[in-house]
Amino acid sequence: MAAAEPRRATAPPGRAESPYRVMVVEDSLVIRGLIARILEADPRIAVVTTVANGELAIKALDRNEVEVVVLDIEMPVMDGLTALPLLIRKDPNLQIIMASTLTRKNAEVSIRALSAGAADYVAKPTTSREVNTADDFRRDLTEKVLTLGARRRQRVPASAAPTPGRVAAVPKQAAAPAAPVLRPTQWLRPPTVIGIGSSTGGPQALLKVLGGLAPMRQPILITQHMPATFTTILAEHIGRVASMPCAEAVDGEPVAGGRIYLAPGDHHMSVVARDGGRFIKLDQGPRENFCRPSVDPMLRSMSAVWGDGVLAVILTGMGSDGLGGCRTVVQAGGKVLAQDEATSVVWGMPGAVARAGVCSEILALSEMGPRLARIAGGAER
Repeated sequence: MAAAEPRRATAPPGRAESPYRVMVVEDSLVIRGLIARILEADPRIAVVTTVANGELAIKALDRNEVEVVVLDIEMPVMDGLTALPLLIRKDPNLQIIMASTLTRKNAEVSIRALSAGAADYVAKPTTSREVNTADDFRRDLTEKVLTLGARRRQRVPASAAPTPGRVAAVPKQAAAPAAPVLRPTQWLRPPTVIGIGSSTGGPQALLKVLGGLAPMRQPILITQHMPATFTTILAEHIGRVASMPCAEAVDGEPVAGGRIYLAPGDHHMSVVARDGGRFIKLDQGPRENFCRPSVDPMLRSMSAVWGDGVLAVILTGMGSDGLGGCRTVVQAGGKVLAQDEATSVVWGMPGAVARAGVCSEILALSEMGPRLARIAGGAER
């Protein structure tokens, strides 16, 4: 199928900066058009071209300035996983969002794509009707394109001089964000439990941090923003690289030391104390921070159960989920670590806690695992 005629981006009236330029790669003509219309409903986004397979996407990069690619996985001629490294080779700063339906096979491929250089993923509705009616998909896709488009421009600033077919970006005179503020910390004793929250870039970060840890006596609870099926695959990947067993949490199971519990997609995970034990509780209550699972209810419940024994870790992710929970952790006497901006795919979640002054330390991703090991092992006193 031939590529659609490119539509050149123009700045919306009254905007100082040109919209983020997107290419949609999807073999279904209907779904391709619907995704393009969803994105162009936001004046900050311009879909400059749409194509039907990975081979056409690679050729389209020679003709179009593109900042973000929405890349389908299953396509004829050349699929998304094959096209991914070829697109990155053409433009190492290209931001690629994998789009896949919620099947085990596609979830596995999506996790592999993240390790191969994709920035994020979206769970694609399976029919045109679902795309039309799925508000969560619309919001998720639009927010990820905007966030990753901004990340691209931070890495490759738009030229001050306009190029053919593009409106020049004018630097904004926005106020600088608040600087990180650290809390004075004394590590009087090792934590009793560790809670980790992450979103965009989180699967890659979790595998790196947990893959380097020796067995620990503390339980580790993780909330990663991911849909069902994807969390199943992520838990299996973590279990293969970590020195501790990892699985999706099960409602009512006891929390045991030396194990990793991952919140299942579409379920909040919390902990309750009863009969002298601690047990996992899963629920499908209202979304928090537009998320289910959300980091905040996990951290709030951990503070209620373990008090000052909680160590919270906030890794890369967009938005501010986890900030409220981290405040609760600190109020109860627990401590917070956050990933730094330089190594985060998106410094939204860790940036929010860093600027709020609830962090004991802000660490590069490569430092997080060794630091956790020292703190959990009681080496910091």
